[in-house]
Parts: sequence; structure tokens; C-alpha cells
Amino acid sequence: MQQEMQRVMQNTKFQMKKAGKNMMKFNLSAKNSFRYLKEKMMRILFLCAGIGTILILLLICLFLFSEALSFFSVYGFFDFLTGTEWKPGTSPELFGLIPLLYGSVLVTVGAIVIALPIGIFNAIYLAELASPRTAGILKPMVELLAGIPSIVLGFFGLVVLVPWVQNMFDLTTGQTALTGSFILAIMALPTIISISEDAISSVPDSLRQGSLALGSTHWQTIYKVVLPAAISGISASVILGIGRAIGETMAVMMVTGNMAIIPGADAYLSSVRTMTATIALEMGEVAKGTEHYYALFAVGAVLFIMTLIINLTADAVKRKYRFEV
Repeated sequence: MQQEMQRVMQNTKFQMKKAGKNMMKFNLSAKNSFRYLKEKMMRILFLCAGIGTILILLLICLFLFSEALSFFSVYGFFDFLTGTEWKPGTSPELFGLIPLLYGSVLVTVGAIVIALPIGIFNAIYLAELASPRTAGILKPMVELLAGIPSIVLGFFGLVVLVPWVQNMFDLTTGQTALTGSFILAIMALPTIISISEDAISSVPDSLRQGSLALGSTHWQTIYKVVLPAAISGISASVILGIGRAIGETMAVMMVTGNMAIIPGADAYLSSVRTMTATIALEMGEVAKGTEHYYALFAVGAVLFIMTLIINLTADAVKRKYRFEV
């Protein structure tokens, strides 16, 4: 009888262990199933977000180009691209893109010429020369500059830079392309400095140590080793700076004079009008459905294509130098 009881107890313990193992397997299986379901839901969420972004972009493109095509159905495409006069209030109305395109390119090129050396030198100082304490103070200040609203910078340009340019060059007005270039350079600097500094800081220390071990000086290491290795990120910062400059509206509108003309030899000391300023100035007053209304969408379509070309160029440059490095 005692042996029988022991046999029953052993069998019960065995069954309990077996049940416990089965329960653990069930729990693990349930956890794995929940984890798999959660991961699948996150993938679906990210996929929907990506598809939604693409759809929004496609809808914007469809709206923009459909309105622009309505303009080209009544106004010649080549007349628009090669026209040298923008006079929507005349009879007949003239919608030439050249003065607006010239003003946008002029102001943007001037801004990049000013901002590029300053931005690169600042990035090199923060990444390679400044102490950690100094860099920790200066970099947040540079990033804070990016948070200043464009209208505030426009007021700064109107109150400070416009009189300065007027007095410096003895002009009748200081609202010139040069003033717009100064403002856009200030706005592009945070982008160029931040991205370039990150690119320079991400260069492996082994490259620096190898260059120094071969007898190079610190400065030779910077401009012969570090900068070529970081050229991909630096080029991206320059392209993004160009994109920021060419797409800016309010600050440029306040300081460039908004004259839709093709200036002469003293282009940077003359008043100009950019494409973005033209849209901002005239869209609020134009009647919907008129030729002038659709002409502004045509200007926006050209600006969109220019931005797309800039981004594709930046991507090509990044791929090229990333491969070489």
C-alpha cells in the first residue's frame, strides 16, 4: 500500500512538472506571438506613413502642375521662359520669367558666396580646434540662430542692413540684391555649420592618427585628410543652404526692393524681385481664374523644378564622394 502511494505521488509530481513546462511553452509562445503582432503592426504603421507622405507630395505636384498647365494653354511656354518683362497690369499682359529668375539666382549665389567660407570655417573650428567647453557653448548658439523667424531677420535687415548698404555705397536706396544676399547668408549659416560640423566630427579618428603619425601637422591633417573624408556631408550642407536661400520669401521681400527688372552691371547694388516674393506679393490681390492667377502657379512650378534639380544634384554628389572615400 505504501509503495502504491509513493508511485501515485511520483506520477503526480511528473504530471505537474509536465504541466508546468507546457504552461511555460504556452507563455513563451503567447509572448512571441504578441511580439510578432506588435512588430507587424509597427511595420504597417511605418508603411502607411511613407505611403501617406508620397501621396501628399503627388497631390501637391498634381495641383501645382495642373494649374500651371492652364496658364500655358493660353500663354506661350517659350514666351514665359524667355520673356524679359513681368508686367501683369499692362495691355497686353506680359509674363516673362527672366527678371524673377535672375533676381532669385542673383540673391542666392551672393548668399552662398558669403555663407560658405564662414560656415565651413566655423564648422572646422567647432569640430577640430575648439575645446569641448567652447564647442558646447557655441554650437547651441548657432542652432538657436536657425530658430529666429524670418520676419525678425527681415526687420533686422530693413532697419540695420538697408541703411548700412545705402550709406556704404552711396545709393538712393539700400534695398538691393546685396542686402538680400546678406540676409539669406545669415539664414543659411546654421544649416551649413551644423551639418558640416557633424560630418567633420564623424570622420574616424584613425584617419587623423594615421596622418599625424606620418608627420603631417594638425592643419595639414584637417585640409588634406579630414575635409576630403567629410566632403559628402559638407556638400549636403551647402545644397541645403542653397535650398533654404532660394525658397525664402518674407525676409527677401522686405530688403530687395521688389523691382521686376533685369539690372545692369551693378546687379548687386540694384533692386530685384525673386520668384518667391512675386508669388507672395501678387497672389493675395489677383482674381482667381485669371491669366495672372495661373501665371503665379507657373512661377511656383519652375521654383519646384529648380528645387528638385538641386536635391538630385546633392544626392549625386553625396553618392560620388561617398564611393571615393
